[in-house]
Amino acid sequence: MSIDLADFEKGAAYPGDYDQDLANLQERLAHIQAAHICHGRRAAIVFEGWDAAGKGGIIQRLTTEWDPRYFTVWPIAAPTPEEKARHFLWRFWKRLPMNGDIAVFDRSWYGRVLVERVEGFATEAEWRRGYDEINEFEAQQADSGTTIVKLFIHVTQESQDQRLKDRLDHPWKRWKTGLDDYRNRARRSDYLDAMAEMFRRTDKRWAPWHVIDGNNKKAGRIAALTAIANRLEATVPMDPPPLDPALEKIARQALGLD
Repeated sequence: MSIDLADFEKGAAYPGDYDQDLANLQERLAHIQAAHICHGRRAAIVFEGWDAAGKGGIIQRLTTEWDPRYFTVWPIAAPTPEEKARHFLWRFWKRLPMNGDIAVFDRSWYGRVLVERVEGFATEAEWRRGYDEINEFEAQQADSGTTIVKLFIHVTQESQDQRLKDRLDHPWKRWKTGLDDYRNRARRSDYLDAMAEMFRRTDKRWAPWHVIDGNNKKAGRIAALTAIANRLEATVPMDPPPLDPALEKIARQALGLD
């Protein structure tokens, strides 16, 4: 089925006990990370969405109970001159996770077919070729054992404007906004066209898109974390590894448990 962002604009309040359900999800995610570590699995979690949609808040809550030694959050900004001198995927190859690790991308290689397309940072030939290059890149990662989770956090223009206003008004949130937010806002219709084509051409079985209604922050966070947990759990054994008998014997002797 095609993805229509208009289907994700209800902004309904979260109906459950947010704090308890969030804590339960974070505990579940901690077990999922442990399973990746124990079984040597790897995953890449990709966040895309509008400015001020709430990606950072979701990532913060996603990683709260994770062991920092086994995950990395990559905030993706404009490419450096060194990166521009190479294929656009080069800088992402360098950030892919090793066995046992989870890589979280705060924006991603989809910049080629979104901001670079809309703002003219890539030629039409480059961004049109980008769809096939991205699909092949993700298929390579999936075939080699990397689970790919792709989330798009959607908000209406009204919700985005309120959050941008809040950032201007709050002295400790002003650093989170800049000229790009308003340049992108002015071309919302162009971005909607680019997003529609992105979903149509890159929503693949091995790397499907999960669209999150982010108009209510709490409901959006629970929905996003649930989607991530469901996808990761489906691709990693969730049985804890058996205790090494030799280790157990030494530990019991050392701890006086025999």
